[in-house]
Formats: sequence, structure tokens, C-alpha cells
Amino acid sequence: MGSQEVLGQAARLASSGLLLQVVFRLITFVLNAFILRFLSKEIVGVVNVRLTLLYSTTLFLAREAFRRACLSGSTQRDWSQTLNLLWLTAPLGVFWSLFLGWVWLQLLEVPDPNVAPHYAAGVVLFGLSAVVELLGEPLWFLAQAHMFVKLKVIAESLSVILKSVLTVFLVLWLPHWGLYIFSLAQLFYTTVLVLCYVIYFTKLLGSSESTKLQTLPVSRITDLLPNITRNGAFINWKEAKLTWSFFKQSFLKQILTEGVYDIVNNLGSLVARLIFQPIEESFYVFFAKVLEREKDATLQKQEDVAVAAAVLESLLKLALLSGLTITVFGFAYSQLALDIYGGAMLSSGSGPVLLRSYCLYVLLLAINGVTECFTFAAMSKEEVDRYNFVMLALSSSFLVLSYLLTRWCGSVGFILANCFNMGIRITQSLCFIHRYYRRSPHRPLAGLRLSPVLLGAFALSGGVTAVSEVFLCCERGWPARLAHIALGAFCLGATLGTAFLTETKLVHFLRTQLGVPRRIEKTT
Repeated sequence: MGSQEVLGQAARLASSGLLLQVVFRLITFVLNAFILRFLSKEIVGVVNVRLTLLYSTTLFLAREAFRRACLSGSTQRDWSQTLNLLWLTAPLGVFWSLFLGWVWLQLLEVPDPNVAPHYAAGVVLFGLSAVVELLGEPLWFLAQAHMFVKLKVIAESLSVILKSVLTVFLVLWLPHWGLYIFSLAQLFYTTVLVLCYVIYFTKLLGSSESTKLQTLPVSRITDLLPNITRNGAFINWKEAKLTWSFFKQSFLKQILTEGVYDIVNNLGSLVARLIFQPIEESFYVFFAKVLEREKDATLQKQEDVAVAAAVLESLLKLALLSGLTITVFGFAYSQLALDIYGGAMLSSGSGPVLLRSYCLYVLLLAINGVTECFTFAAMSKEEVDRYNFVMLALSSSFLVLSYLLTRWCGSVGFILANCFNMGIRITQSLCFIHRYYRRSPHRPLAGLRLSPVLLGAFALSGGVTAVSEVFLCCERGWPARLAHIALGAFCLGATLGTAFLTETKLVHFLRTQLGVPRRIEKTT
């Protein structure tokens, strides 16, 4: 498969992921608004913060390293060994769900049972949901490695829709079940998700159509189960060692970056999750397929190296523009957003300062997502280990800085410490990218440079909206607020128009790869 074809598939995967994220966030928003009419906000808060964090942390620690290591492998591999390695995510998920469940029940404060009933059952069922989802990891990997876009869209959409229907039904008919409602809905979601993959591959591999798919490494569904390979090795130890390196990196990443507070985190990172996460996940697959680990850029196929450089430059430009837009306009509209979201209780306290600080963090988060997307796809095992050592060495300084800044300026200090941590990670990745392309004619880091005209447009928009906030927001009533919004919309349109005229290379990339609908093959 050529690099251009892989790029097209990665772009489709990213655009479909972006669309799914938007739809799912809308469904979640409407669902929460409905639920709050029947259940207390404390129950919703426990689900969205405590239980969802348990579920996501279990999945992250159990599978993130396996995904990064296995997706970066060559197509010329022993697929049985790779699938065997991926099956290890299930017992790891059991371990992490038990350990974290104990932490959630014994070390963290347990909510009042009169306010949030059945909390212990919720912890057990959310942990079980994570384990159930991990049982489908080999199937997810096979679909992701071959970029089955249609399967991903159908499986995730159907799961979310059915989960929402079940949640509404239980809220209406059995509201006294409390956390049982969300726990059972979450378990139902993961079960449907895994079943979609199982049914798809069972039908595909059992049909005559599967003989046309020469790229698929399995011919029947039982080939996906753990088995001993011909050479007697259960797993590929090179992939296993790389997985261990990525696990150490993932563990440190989870420890060093978790923790920005509830509502501010949800509002501030919303756009980051909508835009950056699908792009990072999809183009990690692209870079991992196009580039070969252990090889310098000059020793690889130059066409692939050039395409990877062009894509990286465009992604960096997209991340920088998106992050700057969020930062510049977030500063002037944080107070208004919190006022609309939660009223004076949020907008009159420290919330606006927290959210403004978080807007800066989102800029760094965007750039870091793209740089690490490339870095972890191209690094050798030894380079990943060195990266982990640097992160470990910096962890003590991060913790000390968090302590000092938190004492000095409260919660904002923790966000600033996270910005420091993210800046160090970006610097590490930029140094790697510079070294990687040093002896080639390509300079993908040029994506971090903007034209003076566009920088001026951002500066002017920031100044105008800041003045508008002082005179029009937020105690002067809705007419003034609407004027503030209208002025911001005008500045945003002018800034995006300037970007359209000055960043022609990025516009071309978006048009050719993300903006033009492509036919999705029947097999995907």
C-alpha cells in the first residue's frame, strides 16, 4: 500500500472520528440536560467525574501501550504473535480494574449513599465495562490496522445510541436505581461495541468476499483467538519490549497530566477532544505505517519520508491555528461561557481565571498531540526508553513546581504546572523531529511558523474582544452580551479569512485530504 493511499485512509479515519465526536458530544449534552430534570446533579457528577475516570484510566493503562507498539509494526509480521500480545490487555484490564476499584472504594472519599446510592456497585460495573471492552481489543486492532472506517462508524454510533436509549428508559421508569442506571448503561455500551466487531468479522471471514481481501492476515474468526505459532513463540518479544517502553511512557503521562478540575476541564478541553484526539489517533496509524522504526530518514523510501514530512507540517499548522484560536478568543469569552453554563456561581468566582489559563494549556495540548503522534510512531525502542528517562527525571521538578505554584496562585498554579510539563514534552518531540529530518531536505517544523499578517490578525482580534468584554460583558444584560458575541464572531470570521488567504498549503491539504468526500469501499 502506497503512502498516498495510507494518507487518504488516515484522513477518512480522522474525519469520521471528528464527526463521531461532534455527534456524541451533542447526544451527551442533550442526555445530561434531560437527566438533570429527573436525577440530582450529584449523581451526574459522580458518574461524569469519578466513575468515568475509573473506566478511562483502566482502559488507558491496560491498552494504550499495546496499541502504540502493535500499530507501528510492519505488515510483514507474524500476526498470530501480535494478536496473542493484544490478548494480554484483558488480564491487565482485570488487574487495573481491581486495583483502581480498591483505590476508588478504600482511599477516595465515598459519596453519601443518600445522595449517590449504589456507588460500590457502580465502581464494580464500570470496572467490568472496561474489561469487556478490552476483550474486543484484537478485533479493534485488526480493523484499525486495515482502516475499516465504516465498521468504526457503525459500531460506535450504534453503541452510543443504544446506551442513550437505555439510559433514558431507566431514568424514566426506575429513577430510584441511582448509579445502577449509568453503570448498567455503560456495561451495555461496551457489550454492544464488542459484539459489533465480533459479528462483523464473523460474517466477513465466513463469506466468499473475504477471499478478495488479500491484506487480511486471518481467514476465519477462530484465527483471532490466542494460539501457539509455528515457531513456538507465543508473542513477538521485540513488540513486547516496545510495548513495555510505551507502557512506562503512558504511565508517566497519566500521572503527570491528570487533574485539571471538573467543569473547567470539561469546557476547556471540549474542543481539544473534538478536534485533536481523532486527528492524533488516525495519523499515528499513518506515520506508523509509512515510516520504519530503527531507520534514519535518509535510509527509508524517500517518497514516504517526503509525504510524512508534508503531512506533519500541515498537522502542526492546523494544531497551531486551532490552539491559537481557542487561546485568543477563549480569554475574552471564558466568563461568558461559564455564566451561560452555570450562572453567576461559576462566572463570578475563580472559574474565568481557571478557564483562561486552561485555554493556554489547550494550545500546548494541540501542538503536543501532533508532535508526539509523529515522535512515538518513528522512535526506536531505545529512543522511547531515553524519552521515558527524561520524563521521569523531570517528574520531581514538575511535582515541586505544582506544589509551589498551587500555594502561590491556587488552582491556576496546577494548570500552569501542567503547561510547563507540556512545554517540556513538546521540546523533547521537536528536538527528535529536528534530528530525524536534519540530513534530509524536508523541514516539517516550518508548520509552526505563521505569516506576520495572520499573527497581526490574531493580536488585533484579541485586543478588540478583550475591550469588548470589559464594556459589554457580563453584568449588562443579554443585549450587551449578544453584541459581545456578534463582535467576537466578526473577529473570528476575519481571522479565519486571513488564515484562508495566507496559509494556502494548509488549505490545499484540508481540501484534498479532509474536505472532499470519498467513497468508502464495501469492505471497510
